[in-house]
Amino acid sequence: MEKIVEQALLYDFYGELLNEHQRKVYEDAIFNDLSFSEIADEYGISRQGVFDLIKRVNKTLANYESKLHLIEKFQETKTKVARIDSLADSYLENNDENLILDIKKISKEILDEF
Repeated sequence: MEKIVEQALLYDFYGELLNEHQRKVYEDAIFNDLSFSEIADEYGISRQGVFDLIKRVNKTLANYESKLHLIEKFQETKTKVARIDSLADSYLENNDENLILDIKKISKEILDEF
């Protein structure tokens, strides 16, 4: 995964588990593209402090994913839903009843995961 996309996904899934200070600094660095110097000035901390905080937050978010696997499960479910959509389109074109069985199988897999 591209680094920025990975950071965004990790933040989307686990950002609420960070404290407010961590969230604000991380958002400024990653999403608002502020320099460490700009962030340091805004929050009254050193550039090294900003660097360390970003590094620590990245590690924390990655640790959440390694334990909970929410992003992995989300991506697997997204792939399965795309497959269902494709099968439904094929069914509408061909009226092949076997495709409905495939759709039911995939949807059961998704439901069983929850």
